Amino acid sequence: MARWSRTVATQEELALLYGSVAPASLHKEVPAIAPCYRALIEASPFCVLATSGPGGLDASPRGDAPGFVVVEDERTLLLPDRRGNNRLDSLHNIVSDPRVALLFLIPGRGETLRVNGRAEIVLDAALLARFAVQGKAPACVLAVTVESVFFQCARALLRSRLWDPEAIARDRALPSAGQMLAALAEGGFDGDAYDLALPARQRSTLY
Repeated sequence: MARWSRTVATQEELALLYGSVAPASLHKEVPAIAPCYRALIEASPFCVLATSGPGGLDASPRGDAPGFVVVEDERTLLLPDRRGNNRLDSLHNIVSDPRVALLFLIPGRGETLRVNGRAEIVLDAALLARFAVQGKAPACVLAVTVESVFFQCARALLRSRLWDPEAIARDRALPSAGQMLAALAEGGFDGDAYDLALPARQRSTLY
């Protein structure tokens, strides 16, 4: 027995449900990085990298100083791969399927920027050196060949109150990283010790 009594299963049903696309939503999509879109990328300190591979889909947060994703030219973005947890979910996927999507956010800004394209994992020494911070180069740089770019309107961020200081304060009672790990490990993990050491460890391993 199906769980839901009504679902959408065809493109025709979807079109009837939502209607036609607004003209502005079509005009804003372009195949290269327009100057106005470049300004948003260079102001962004955070993006989400979405990838697809044999194991499924992945969305990974990436962040650094504003402009950490470099607009090399109107069809190329360069994204350094900084230190992380070495799961390498995104990189495993890119090796199998180069298609990627990027969602850029700017603190306080309602509009986001969406980029679709294909990525390569680049190890050229000169390129790695360009992205060194505190004397430490990234392990690799993702070179993204852009296929489409468009901005997303502010409705999602307005509804979520993402940048609202009062909304930010509501999350104070959420479990810490150590508490989550201890609960998921079901014993044998010292969550308090993990939380105590985490701030210093994060500061010393940013790059």
